[in-house]
Amino acid sequence: MGGAARASPTNAGTGDVLTLGSASGWPTGCSTEGGAMKLSAVNRCQVILSESIGKLPIYCTDDVTHKRLRHELLYLLNVRPNEAMSPSIAKQMVESNRLSGGNGYMWIVRSPRSGKPVELIPLPWEIVNPWRDTHGLVWYGVIHPWTGEPMVLPSEDVIHVKAYTHDGLHGISVLRRASEVIAAGRATQQYELSYFSNGGHPAGVLSTETDLSGKIVRTKADGTTETVTRRDVIREEWERVYAGARNAHRTAVLDFSMKYQPISMSNADAQFVESKAVTVEDIARFYGVPLSKLYAGKQAYNSNEQNAIDYVVSTLHPIVTQYDEELSYKLLLNSELSKGVKLCFNLLAELKGDTTSRGAWYKAMREVGAFSADDIRDLEDMPSIGEGGDIYYGNKQFAPLDQFREICAAEGGKNQ
Repeated sequence: MGGAARASPTNAGTGDVLTLGSASGWPTGCSTEGGAMKLSAVNRCQVILSESIGKLPIYCTDDVTHKRLRHELLYLLNVRPNEAMSPSIAKQMVESNRLSGGNGYMWIVRSPRSGKPVELIPLPWEIVNPWRDTHGLVWYGVIHPWTGEPMVLPSEDVIHVKAYTHDGLHGISVLRRASEVIAAGRATQQYELSYFSNGGHPAGVLSTETDLSGKIVRTKADGTTETVTRRDVIREEWERVYAGARNAHRTAVLDFSMKYQPISMSNADAQFVESKAVTVEDIARFYGVPLSKLYAGKQAYNSNEQNAIDYVVSTLHPIVTQYDEELSYKLLLNSELSKGVKLCFNLLAELKGDTTSRGAWYKAMREVGAFSADDIRDLEDMPSIGEGGDIYYGNKQFAPLDQFREICAAEGGKNQ
C-alpha cells in the first residue's frame, strides 16, 4: 500500500480549518525487510521456517536399495560445515536468505588437490549476483565475505536454493511477493501506535468563522525571533495541551467559536482486532505456516496436529526437495549420482514431537511388514537391538515374512 497523504478539508467561507493529529497518512517503505521484520507475524514465519530447515539432519542413501550409506560429506553436513558455524546455524542462514532475499547461497570451498569439498560457507544474498554467459553456463559474481574482494565462482561451487522464480535463476522473495499485505499490516501497527500515543484520540480538525490569515512574530526560548502563521500557533497550543497519553480525556476549551470534528474512525469502529487477524492469516498463507504456529487462530489439539502434518507435507517437503536435489548435484561425484547415491533431509525429525501419531504409524508399518524393529529404532536415533532386530513380520499373527507363505499354507490345510 502507498503512503498517500490524507487530504485536508477545504476552507468554508471566510473561516479557517486546522488539521490536527497525524495528517501524513500511513507510512511508506513497509514492504522492506527491515520494516516487515518488525511485524511479529512475518518475523515468526521466517524464524519457524529457517529453524525447521536448520534442525533437519541429512543422510546419504542409495536410491536403488534405499539403504543409508556412510559418506565423508556427512561430516560437513551434520557435524561442522565451517569453523564458525554449526550445521543448524548454517542451514538456518541459507533458508533465512532464501526467504528474505529470494535466494539462499552456500559457497563450496574445495581442496586444491582433490577437488573435494572441505568447507561449506553460507553467503548473504546481497553479495551474490548470478548470471549466464553467452553459452548458457551459470556463474556467480561474489563479494568475498571476509576480504571484500570480488570473485567469480562457477555454478558447481555454489549451492543455490531459490524461492518462487520466473526464470529459474533468480528467486523472488516471499517479502517481495507479499509486500502489499505486509505493508498493510505494518501500517496498521504504526497507526495503532500513533493512535494510543495520542491518548486514543483520532486526528481531527478545528473549524472557526474567524479569519486566521496573517502572520505574527514571536520570541523563541533562545531569544531569537521567528515568524509563524496564526494557524500554526493555535495548532501547536492545542497539541501541547490535549495531545499525548498524559493529556487524554482532558476537557477542551474552545475559543473564537471553534468547533472540533474528528476526521478518522475510532479504534472500535475500525475493528482493529479483526483487521489484524486478517493480516496475520494472509501472511501465514504466503509463508505456508499454520496459524497455530503463530499463536493465532483457534487452538485445538486435533486440528493443530493435522496442521503440523500438513505443514511438513505441503510447506516443508517442496523446500526440502529442492535442497536434496541441489546438495546431491553439487556435492556428489557424477559416478556416485549415476549409481543412485543421493543426499536427503530427514523430515521425520519435524514430526518427533507428536509421539502418539508417530507410535501409531510405526505400529502400522511394523504390522504390515514395512518396518523392522531396527528400522524403527534407526528412525528414532537408537542403536540396533542386535539379533532378531532386522526381522520383518506380517500381519498373520506376526509371523516372520520368510515363513509367511508356509504358515499361511499350513493354516489353509487345517481349515480344509
